[in-house]
Amino acid sequence: MGHLTIKDIARLSGTSVSTVSRVLNNHVDVSEAARRKVLEVIGSNHYVPNNSARNLVIRKSNVIAVIIRGRGNPFFARLIKIIEPELNEHGYEMSVHHIDTSDDELKAAALLEREKRLKGIIFLGGRFNYHADDIAAIKVPFVCCSYTNVFGALEEGSYSSVAIDDKKAARQAVEYLLQKGHKRIAALIEHTGGGSISQLRYEGYVGALQDAGLALDASLVGCAGSFEMDDAYAAASRLIAEAKPTALFAISDLMGVAAMKAATDAGLRVPDDLSIIAIDGIEFSNYCVPTLTTLAQPTEALAIKSVEILAGLIEKKGLNGHVLLPTSLRQGGSVRQL
Repeated sequence: MGHLTIKDIARLSGTSVSTVSRVLNNHVDVSEAARRKVLEVIGSNHYVPNNSARNLVIRKSNVIAVIIRGRGNPFFARLIKIIEPELNEHGYEMSVHHIDTSDDELKAAALLEREKRLKGIIFLGGRFNYHADDIAAIKVPFVCCSYTNVFGALEEGSYSSVAIDDKKAARQAVEYLLQKGHKRIAALIEHTGGGSISQLRYEGYVGALQDAGLALDASLVGCAGSFEMDDAYAAASRLIAEAKPTALFAISDLMGVAAMKAATDAGLRVPDDLSIIAIDGIEFSNYCVPTLTTLAQPTEALAIKSVEILAGLIEKKGLNGHVLLPTSLRQGGSVRQL
C-alpha cells in the first residue's frame, strides 16, 4: 500500500480516526485492545506520521476549539462530523463548545484559549460585525466557518473565513421561484436588519424582486424574531392567512420545514397551493413530504477548507484568507410551475 493516512489506519484497524490520533499522540484514554490494533497496522505498513502530526506530538497542546453559536442546529452538527476527522488527519484534536445565540463567541474564545492553551479556533456561526478591538484578546489563528465579517471593520489579513455568499444564494432561490411563474412571493426571515445572516438573505430576496420589476410588498415579509421552528411556524401561519402568497422563500431549511407544516395546518397543499424554497440543504429537509427544494450549502467543502486554512496558519505555511463557495440547487417536491 502507498502512503497511509490516519483514515487508512482507522479503516484497517477497525477503529475510529480519533482513536488513531490518540494512539499517535500517546494519550492514556485508549483501551489496550484498540491501541494494539492500531500499532499492529502502523508496524505492518511502516507508517510514518506526516511532519505536522509529528511536530504536534511534542507540543504541549494540539487542541483546536470549535465554538458553535446556538444549540441543536443540524447544519452545524453535519459540519462537526466532517471537521473532526480532518483535524485528526492534521494531527490535532477537536474540543467542541456550545454557546447560546445571546453569548459573545469572541469572549468565549478568549477564555477557552487561556484555559486550554489552544492552537487555533474554528467558529461555527457568529456575528457579522467584528472590529479590531473585538478580536484583540484572541492570540491564536481562527477561521469563521459559514459566515463572514461583511458588516464589520477588520483588516482582511487579520482573520480568515469560509462561507457562501448569503445574499447571492437568497437571490438565486427567489429567482428560481420567479422562473416558475410566481410573483406573489413571501419571505420568512428572522428580521430585516441587525447586521446578520437574516439581513443578507433578506437583501437577496429584495434584490431578486427588484431585478424582476416587482415592488417590495411589506405584507409579504414575515419576521419570526429567531430561527426557532416554533417562531417560524407562527410567522408563516400569519403570512399564509393574511398575505396569501403563491410561493414562500425561507432563509433556512428549518424555517422552510416549519412553513410547510403551517401550510398543511392551514389546509393548503405544498406545492399545489403554496411553493416553498429555502437555503441550507440539511439532511432532515430531504425527508419531508414533499422533500424541500433548497439551495444546499457545500458542507464538506466548508469544513475541509476551514481546517486547511487553520492548519496552514498554525504551521506557518499559509496566510489568512477568505473563501466564498457556491451553493447548489437541490430540487425537491416543494415548488411547482404556475
